[in-house]
Amino acid sequence: MVIGILSDTHDNLDNLKKAIDIFQANNVEHIIHAGDYTSPFTYRVMKHFTGGFTGIFGNNDGDKVLLNNVYQDRIFTQPHIFRLHERKIVVMHEPGVVDALADSGHFDLVIYGHTHEPVIKRVKNTLVVNPGEVAGWLYGKPSVAVMNLETMEAGILNLI
Repeated sequence: MVIGILSDTHDNLDNLKKAIDIFQANNVEHIIHAGDYTSPFTYRVMKHFTGGFTGIFGNNDGDKVLLNNVYQDRIFTQPHIFRLHERKIVVMHEPGVVDALADSGHFDLVIYGHTHEPVIKRVKNTLVVNPGEVAGWLYGKPSVAVMNLETMEAGILNLI
């Protein structure tokens, strides 16, 4: 199963459209969003993705009630732990406990955002992924990650 990982959309709908196009071109079946959509109107773009979706709230998400409503109750508080394609995944927004979670050995995949900087690394048998920022507002280098859950290989893809 191929998944798309994104974070820190910050209302940049143009870059979000590019991210969805990249996910569709890479046969992504499920998107994981690591927080900071910012506004509920991001769903205007996300609704065009026909696969699965799991997200968490970030520190800049405003109207959480409306966000979760338009995203059909698929946005959770952090940490959010779930299984997908036989992999145990935990999603965070802030990176504070990411290394401890990875070091614990309890998860196959630890995803986080917030820093706006892409990271792919291994901690023991756990893959840690930060897809960077979709918005591109902070560093001007918008990116997402695409990952194969069978092979546990991931890559960062630039939006521009």
